[in-house]
Amino acid sequence: MRGVDIDMTIGLPRAMLYYRYKVLWETFFKELSCDIVTSGETNKQILHDGIKFSIDECCLPAKIYMGHVYSLIGRCDYILIPRIASCREKNDVCVKLNALYDIVKSTFENANILDYNVDAYNGESEKKAFINMGRRLGNGYLKTLTAYKKAKKAQSQAEKQKNALQAMTLENSSGVKILMVSHPYNIYDRLIGYPITQYISSLGGVCISADASDKKESRARSEEISETLYWLYNKELVGSIKLLENKIDGIILLTAFPCGPDSLVNELIIRKSTRIPTINIILDELQGEAGMQTRVESFLDIIKERARVKSV
Repeated sequence: MRGVDIDMTIGLPRAMLYYRYKVLWETFFKELSCDIVTSGETNKQILHDGIKFSIDECCLPAKIYMGHVYSLIGRCDYILIPRIASCREKNDVCVKLNALYDIVKSTFENANILDYNVDAYNGESEKKAFINMGRRLGNGYLKTLTAYKKAKKAQSQAEKQKNALQAMTLENSSGVKILMVSHPYNIYDRLIGYPITQYISSLGGVCISADASDKKESRARSEEISETLYWLYNKELVGSIKLLENKIDGIILLTAFPCGPDSLVNELIIRKSTRIPTINIILDELQGEAGMQTRVESFLDIIKERARVKSV
């Protein structure tokens, strides 16, 4: 990787792990005096571009990711494409997150990529990865280490605020509480997940996001559903159900087609969480809004009728 100039701009694709590490990345690069440009909200053009640059077998979030990367080419000095295999020992993540760097590099030959590698199982920690990345950007060890520590602190504070806000919502809201169980890059994406949460709200429902639960507690509670669950991020989603099962009225699973881990894990949830009304909505590039609204509206009606019958 060639040396970089002062006042360089780092591009952040608004997809995949952006929704988990946004604060970490932005704080780190700002501490190193880098400018940041983030791709726009997902729209039909970004999805169209992502489909064009992806093979058919790619999952929907990966196709969206490629569209966001394409939208950043020529707008920044480097596009951040992390390579993440495992965040904790013996806790791997979806293989797609390990492969994104290679996929982007082989697809967009004119894209300048900034990457870092996290593989805790093989001794490649996040801290080590960020220090190596900062030094590759021409910064000294101490400056890079300080930037990373500040970024981790900012991320921790943001997660605590998110946890606290959701706890307040659970306590103070009177509507039908629906736990949205899916990765944040599905739930918060403007094109595929956001319309669902907005429609639930328009019907008087209250959306609770699984990713807003305490991650450490969720990982521990996931063993009550499965002691052998393989994927770290899915463990957190599964564990959130056990954390919140006495505070919610229903569960909506969002499965991005054709995601293998989510298909397996969501089937497990349906079989194990029989006490709570649950539906699984498949997200794909051809999804129709009318069909989605009908399913959501019917689901909320069933929950309300169930509550009415219980109260009689």
